Amino acid sequence: MDKHYLTPLFSPDAVVVFAGDPALPPDDAARTPSARALLQSLAQNRFVGQLAMLDIGMSGTLADLAVARVDLAIIALPSDQIASALEVAGRIRSRAAMVLSSGLPPSQCTELHAIARRHGMLLMGPNSLGFQRPSIKLNASAAGAMGAPGPLALVCQSGALTASILDWAHTSGVRFSTVVSLGPNTGVDLPQVLDFLANDGATQSILIYMEGIHHARRFMSALRAAAYAKPVVVMKAGRKPAGSRAALTHSAAIVGSDDVFEAALRRAGAVRVRVFTQLFSAARCLASRYRPVGKRLAVVTNGGGPGVLAADWANEIKLELASLSAASRSALAPLLSPQATLDALIDLGEEGTPEAYQAALRACVADSGVDGVLVLHSPKPGSDPEAVARVVIEGDREAGKPLLACWLGDEAVRSARAALNAAHIPSFRTPEAATDAFGNIASFYQNQQLLQQTPPPRSTLAQPDIEGARLLIETVLTERRRVLTEMESKALLAAFHIPVTRTMLARNANEAMLIASQLGYPVVLKIDSPDISHKSDVEGVVLNVMTASQVRDGFNDMLARVGRAQPSARINGVTIQPMSVKRRGREIFVGLTTDEAFGPVITFGAGGTMVELIADRAMELPPLNQFLAHRLIERARVAEMLGGWRGSAAADLAAVEQILLRVSEMVCELPQLREMDINPVIVDESGAVAVDARIVIDHAPPAARDYNHLAILPYPSAHEREWPMKGGGQYTIRPIRPDDAEMLQTFVRGLSQESRYFRFASTMQELPARMLARYTLIDYDREMALVAVTKERQAGDGGNFFDHERIIGVSRYITNPDLTTCEFSLVVGDGYNGQGLGSRLMLSIADFARSKGLQQIEGLVLANNPNMLRLMKGLGYEERKFPEDPDFKLVVKAL
Repeated sequence: MDKHYLTPLFSPDAVVVFAGDPALPPDDAARTPSARALLQSLAQNRFVGQLAMLDIGMSGTLADLAVARVDLAIIALPSDQIASALEVAGRIRSRAAMVLSSGLPPSQCTELHAIARRHGMLLMGPNSLGFQRPSIKLNASAAGAMGAPGPLALVCQSGALTASILDWAHTSGVRFSTVVSLGPNTGVDLPQVLDFLANDGATQSILIYMEGIHHARRFMSALRAAAYAKPVVVMKAGRKPAGSRAALTHSAAIVGSDDVFEAALRRAGAVRVRVFTQLFSAARCLASRYRPVGKRLAVVTNGGGPGVLAADWANEIKLELASLSAASRSALAPLLSPQATLDALIDLGEEGTPEAYQAALRACVADSGVDGVLVLHSPKPGSDPEAVARVVIEGDREAGKPLLACWLGDEAVRSARAALNAAHIPSFRTPEAATDAFGNIASFYQNQQLLQQTPPPRSTLAQPDIEGARLLIETVLTERRRVLTEMESKALLAAFHIPVTRTMLARNANEAMLIASQLGYPVVLKIDSPDISHKSDVEGVVLNVMTASQVRDGFNDMLARVGRAQPSARINGVTIQPMSVKRRGREIFVGLTTDEAFGPVITFGAGGTMVELIADRAMELPPLNQFLAHRLIERARVAEMLGGWRGSAAADLAAVEQILLRVSEMVCELPQLREMDINPVIVDESGAVAVDARIVIDHAPPAARDYNHLAILPYPSAHEREWPMKGGGQYTIRPIRPDDAEMLQTFVRGLSQESRYFRFASTMQELPARMLARYTLIDYDREMALVAVTKERQAGDGGNFFDHERIIGVSRYITNPDLTTCEFSLVVGDGYNGQGLGSRLMLSIADFARSKGLQQIEGLVLANNPNMLRLMKGLGYEERKFPEDPDFKLVVKAL
């Protein structure tokens, strides 16, 4: 069971092909175009496994068909014969099938999916161009010649682009571990392919061209797991409205807002590019052995023009141009010509010799203020581009940070470029392309930090009144309303401890005057109507009202103005609230939008009456923690205004972060929320207060329970439990977190050789990096890993003591492809056997699987592990034979 469930599809040992009568020539006109292309591809490459040709007219036993065991059936037949071929594939117990076709109607695709499900087969296609696996010489596609074997995997939702990229790659030296062309109706979809590639040892980086998604949660789950294990670079079509409509038509998937998609990719730890040639340059850079810790790029050049182009583009994509420290400049200056400058650019001047490049490169590598180095070289009379390239190659061996090269020109630098490419140094033809490549590396590092965050649904702040908030929402929905009034919206915010201005509703001018006198002047008057989204658009706001007579006149005049501007609007009255006294207050906006693809999204930016005109919007998928809230604020343009300026103190960022955390709690706990505009929130050095709010709600679907309305499942903190240890002491069982990686590795290293063999059926001494990542960053929806941890008091610096956590046991399960059963594993530290720890971990993991609606839990146990078999029997598991390997026993229990 260690093999991935898609192994029969992408790494088959035995393949059968349905491409028409085997007696016909491969290029016979009676075959479909896909069949002719497939047979040509298979003929050009000698598949390392067993290959047989079948026809739907054949009959007989498996022995008659010379097929003892089938992993994959490839079908390239006319549309009216595909279903019959798929039935034959099912009868010969093929584990997977792939249909090469185009233009099949949705009804026929649905029929084929039903046949595959009935036979328990994985189905790739229909309407797909297939896939390539160069390492096993299997070109099961109609996409053209086989790509050269290498470390990159390409997954593409466009058949035309798949063929084009493959053709381009043949002349560009790009090599592939896997190429997959997914059509709009495929059974095996993008998340499943990503999951396979994340666990594929031959794949070092994953490239994705996509047009849309079918299921945001599954997509985010697979993408996060893959990006945690290896670099993932994504190009998405449909960034603009016209492109989105075309993508929807082409891919039959949900497109959603491009800004939201950008936020989703950031949170998943992936890198996004806009041009398909950037897919490969980004992957090449990210696959290098160095990772930056920031976005400070040093530019070394022998010409001012190319350096300025690089600097301009760095500013455009929000990189920082690194400056050498004073000590570095002092040490470097004597080694360069008098014409060299060491300001923002390191310009070596017209006489940029190999020795000057070497000195500058060493200075940049040694300087802690530099995260990466871009070396530019322009061919000039008397220069030696190849000698400078050798200097860069030598410097790369000593560097501990990314090093990129850009040799401008063509004929004069051809040999230098070849040398750089041979040394696997990312080399580019233009300064902008090289700067872009470093931007991708910097984005990867920043996004990986976001990926590491696994916030719980609720923060550590004071507990909100969730029941009160739900009652308010249910009351509004019972009244068949979807838009909350301003007072209801503020009551909902207050239930989650978001500071709001005190607000009261007046239904006539006399009430308005009484309320204003109670609140104290000056006050603000606002129209209250469920039909008016922007009060200022209908002159429904009056500020700085100082007297009772102004309140009376303002009330009456407002009703008249609004009645003229929007006669059909329902008017509840006018709200009265104190005027904000924050003289240096900044107006910001906090909101919620619901994306068609990714669900709830939290927004932040500049607020006020010109919010649409300013169009300052940063987005983040919930849930948030303080780190994510801080990064969200940084991405908005208004962040610069929140600092100190023109004598005013810096705004209270902690108060803004707390509001964002509270909004995240609201989004997690209230699936009825659809839209929310808290605008403006006025913030200064003393805090923040919500002045106005508008909230739209709707009935939550039944599937919204357990946070299923979110694209990213929160950390399941509710499943943390403390248990007593036999003989004294206690331990905690909790879900695993990404930051447990080092602790888990220490636990595995500390196991006895026998315990490691019983758990992993291997003699490995520690977890490989890819496996460690896979075991600690998990999707809590489709899998779970529970760790048992103890806390030990340890001495720190200065004689202080602190609690140090240590893992003493791990249980986990992964949901099987049938989505009704799961496979478990268990390991307990050698010093804790006989403590009841194994039983408690197994009971806890089974309880979690049961809560997810799974019906059966199963696992493989080595037949020579009697203690584990005895434990399973005591917990009510049934022991069975495992036909695929007699060294294992299969233990099963219904949930």
